[in-house]
Amino acid sequence: MSRLAFNGGKPVRTKPFPPHPIIGDEEKRAVMDVLNSGHISSFIASPGKHFLGGEKVQELERLFADYHKTTYAVVFNSATAALHAAIVATVQPGKEIITTPYTFTSTATCAFMNNAVPVFVDVCPDTFNINPDKIVFSMSPLVEAIIPVHLFGNPANMDRIVPFAKRYGLKVIEDCAQAPGAKYRGKRVGTIGDCGIFSLTESKNIMSGEGGVLITDDSDIADIARLVRNHGEAVMAGRKREYKSQILGYNYRMTELAAAVGIEQFKKLDRINAERNKLANYLTKNIKDIPGLTPPKVDKKDYHAYYGYGILYDKPEMSRDVFLKLLEAEGIPLGGGYIKPLYYQPIFHDNKPFIFQHYKGNASYEKGLCPVAEKLYYDDLILTDIVRPPATFDDMDNIIEGLEKVAKSC
Repeated sequence: MSRLAFNGGKPVRTKPFPPHPIIGDEEKRAVMDVLNSGHISSFIASPGKHFLGGEKVQELERLFADYHKTTYAVVFNSATAALHAAIVATVQPGKEIITTPYTFTSTATCAFMNNAVPVFVDVCPDTFNINPDKIVFSMSPLVEAIIPVHLFGNPANMDRIVPFAKRYGLKVIEDCAQAPGAKYRGKRVGTIGDCGIFSLTESKNIMSGEGGVLITDDSDIADIARLVRNHGEAVMAGRKREYKSQILGYNYRMTELAAAVGIEQFKKLDRINAERNKLANYLTKNIKDIPGLTPPKVDKKDYHAYYGYGILYDKPEMSRDVFLKLLEAEGIPLGGGYIKPLYYQPIFHDNKPFIFQHYKGNASYEKGLCPVAEKLYYDDLILTDIVRPPATFDDMDNIIEGLEKVAKSC
């Protein structure tokens, strides 16, 4: 057996993995076209049109709507803004939303942004998505929506979630921030619930720098989302802007520059996802027999977008964190745990939003609330975002070699 690099041996890899995202000539030309046009935002470029955004914003919306076969798509400057708009459209202040604590912060804090309250449900130990068997135990008369998260690009169990929501009259907001192009039972994520939210921030499969998109077939959700995006103003075509706010709105508008980048990136989505799947499938095939490591669980009927590649770790003779430290010395920098369960964050304890002064429910945020999510964070999950282009099979071979080398040292 080769001597571990941590103990002075030769490391598996000495160069960094290729950077992400990939920015091509198409994106650069698109940005220059916008700069040359002189209209960087265009929400206020011409009377009667600025409520809907500029040409690039509207083109990006058409692309998303056509791709998902939805009636509406509304582009925002972030997925957080899109989530906030979805909550405004579906959940009343003082009410509750059910979601997972094993996700990015804004999946839950979007509720606070409309004076509603998140209620956390534990995740499945193999898919890391919200456990449908546990949702019923968090039901109360205050719950008005469920936000399932398709974590790391792996679809949540929508066949269980949607019927449950319909039975209790709840809205379903799909958090697809990490799952553009993923499919659940042949249906694109984001089209199964009442609306879907996507992220275009720089780290995602495709990006616009910062950005988000809401898709829906519900005209009320789309209308409210546009109001929230643009200061609450409803501007009518052919009429002078009246600066009259209909509801409490914000400036959540995407620029034409960002939209131009997003359009070119979106054209590459299916190809990028296919390359991610090839790399992920290759990695899965070659690590599935390494003792103590379990590659991602993907239902054969689904299509994983592989924003992240999660490995379950189970080697009692060595802690996960020691394993990762040895792996890093080999030049393979994988991460552990993803995000600490959200109810560990100070906002749920020391600095509770003012909504709690008026909240009449029983939401709990104590440690131990979601033991599976906690164990994944502290002990069980190894995560990498390297399984994507421009990485190659040679890069995957380095990861495989490093995992085998360290695993055999245990």
